[in-house]
Amino acid sequence: MHHRTTWTPEQVPPSRTAHVAPLTAELAAVASGARRRAVRDGDRHTDTAHLLHSLIESDPEVREMFDGGPQLARVLGYLVQRSIGYGLRWQGTREDSGSFPAVPDPGTQAWSPSAAVALDRAVRRAVLRGEPRAGGLDLLAALVADPRCRAVEVLERAGADAARLAVRAAGRLDGADRAE
Repeated sequence: MHHRTTWTPEQVPPSRTAHVAPLTAELAAVASGARRRAVRDGDRHTDTAHLLHSLIESDPEVREMFDGGPQLARVLGYLVQRSIGYGLRWQGTREDSGSFPAVPDPGTQAWSPSAAVALDRAVRRAVLRGEPRAGGLDLLAALVADPRCRAVEVLERAGADAARLAVRAAGRLDGADRAE
């Protein structure tokens, strides 16, 4: 039996600005990991919480943005609980916080509107800094920029300050630019 799918985990997520600044190999792996997690959890769409989970697991620079191990452990605890309790209310629903206008590109149905916007915003952040590719901190900053997305809901429930994470990520990105 063959299953048809319009998007496979090996593909880089579509982005309106992908031709300008594609994702780093690491961030493309994060996106693939998020999609695999969504499929494994039985979710129709990959949302911002899937992206956050994959990002934290994959990127040590993103993990450094948190207030130490206990806070990071609480965030990961909430993300892990998604498939066994917390977040079950999300199953079968599509994330769309409405915080940012999203007109999905053809073929982006595998991504929630909020996740598609976050990926696009990460790429745009890199372009604005003059970087050839978006990285993990770009995605973290893009995720926390939407206060009504699932990723921010998880962060807040775990006691992490999304605004503080945004400031730290921006500071690290700006510091990287000045160091060159």
